Amino acid sequence: LGLGDGHGRGVVRRHRARPRQLPDHVHGRRIQSWVERPRPTPVKTAEEANNTVHCEYFRSLRGGKRPAVIVLHILGGDFPLSRLFCNTLAQHGVHALFLKMPYYGPRREANSRRRMVSNDPQETVAGMTQAVLDVRFGAAWLGARPEVDREQLGVFGISLGGITAALAVTAEPRLKNACLLLAGGSIAQAGWDSKEARLLREQWIAQGKTREDFVEILSVVDPVTYAAAARGKRILMLNATDDEVIPKACTEALWTSFGQPEIKWYSGGHFSVAWHLLGALWRVGRFFGEAGT
Repeated sequence: LGLGDGHGRGVVRRHRARPRQLPDHVHGRRIQSWVERPRPTPVKTAEEANNTVHCEYFRSLRGGKRPAVIVLHILGGDFPLSRLFCNTLAQHGVHALFLKMPYYGPRREANSRRRMVSNDPQETVAGMTQAVLDVRFGAAWLGARPEVDREQLGVFGISLGGITAALAVTAEPRLKNACLLLAGGSIAQAGWDSKEARLLREQWIAQGKTREDFVEILSVVDPVTYAAAARGKRILMLNATDDEVIPKACTEALWTSFGQPEIKWYSGGHFSVAWHLLGALWRVGRFFGEAGT
């Protein structure tokens, strides 16, 4: 099952890919319901290591066709946290495909300076675009699995993964369910206004460029830009009341653009919200598990 099965219609050009056959071979070792699955990325970059998408498939042990979810990690690449959510999903009867995004883990060469999110906004655009295309191919792979209910595919992400998931659900028609943890829209605003971006702002302005230039470049990977395409899908947003990384205004911009879906506010900031981890695990598992009932 490739992307040429009529699923390119209605997809913006940036997120389209040529039809191709998806590999079904298994690499790695099986641990209970976990299987490592490297796959070629639909995007070829100068770094060979980045041209293979490394995934971990957590197959639920429940019988029959079950919902399936692509799981995306945080900016810092905390893989154990993503695996924790995958395991919870599997326990709720949901197959989970943990996808490692561009330039993370085995996808980044030892001495590489490239990152998915960079001080160069053009590199960020390239990295996020590649991530969305990787998610689209992951959705196609899941949809072809005999144990998967292809009408109940979803995507879940945390922080950067949540923003990428929000973008992916606008780009991939197969994705019917999305849960976004600590995510928001108007990403250029969040990036420009953050304290950590002070040096970036100074360098950008020294080059004769403006805030408006910065916002325009990143608008092509801002989920708010394409949010209308996801209206009518099942979306759950989980956010922090005092998030210092994703300002409330950015969360509300995404929430409004999606048509005001269900949103749950947890007390705390972007990092201190970890106190609510157990509750978030249960909420995410229930949300996707209910798609199969």
